[in-house]
Amino acid sequence: MTWPSVPPDALVLVPLGSTEQHGPHLPFNTDSVIAAAVAHRVADLLPTPPGSTPLVAPALVYGASGEHADFPGTLSIGHVALHAVIVETTRSLGRWARRVVFVNGHGGNTATLDAAVAQVRAEGHDAAWTGCDVPGGDSHAGRTETSVMLHLAPERVRLGAAVAGNPRPLTDLMPELMAHGVRAVSPTGVLGDPTGATAEEGRRTTEAMVSAVLRRISTPTVDDRGRLVDLASHAAPPNTSTAAPPETERMSR
Repeated sequence: MTWPSVPPDALVLVPLGSTEQHGPHLPFNTDSVIAAAVAHRVADLLPTPPGSTPLVAPALVYGASGEHADFPGTLSIGHVALHAVIVETTRSLGRWARRVVFVNGHGGNTATLDAAVAQVRAEGHDAAWTGCDVPGGDSHAGRTETSVMLHLAPERVRLGAAVAGNPRPLTDLMPELMAHGVRAVSPTGVLGDPTGATAEEGRRTTEAMVSAVLRRISTPTVDDRGRLVDLASHAAPPNTSTAAPPETERMSR
């Protein structure tokens, strides 16, 4: 686009991902690819008045990924820097956009999104966020994310290198993960098992994510953290990938 083609009072979707290991078979930008794909598909489906098509900003590809820091290639900007990026991005967009929604693909960004979006809302900005959640999906680089990537970007998936990781629920792993990082609970970097992942399953999962995000944005109800609440389930959306509070040293790297 060029600036004269930007519609007045636009709704802007901002994909937020990460650059972090996703096992030996998925690329570092998995979360960013998923967040951007969901945002673009939602923008295409949102009902809007003529001339006010929602815009999708370039994806923010660096997040808070300290839990993956022990794997080479991971690039995390930490919670403090991410908070500043979210706040300043919203303030900048607020000069010409009517509404801003962050579409998050990485659970480790959750606590920072809560704090940063709550701050900009207190400043008077119409901002919110939502996750690309998958009810019942595994935690990280397992069957869920592998299937979605086989659907969205099959050329980037090294399925022959896929290995199973720690299958235990994230709630059981969280204390050790928070203290010592993902590598302490899964040397492969996988939380779950990619066995059986298919592009067809990924298509269905992607459609479910898009439908949920579309529903939340179309009927906006925002909680005190700035999360778009899914009225269909009467609950705030969870997030894919690993998540932990920002106050831990490991997560703040």
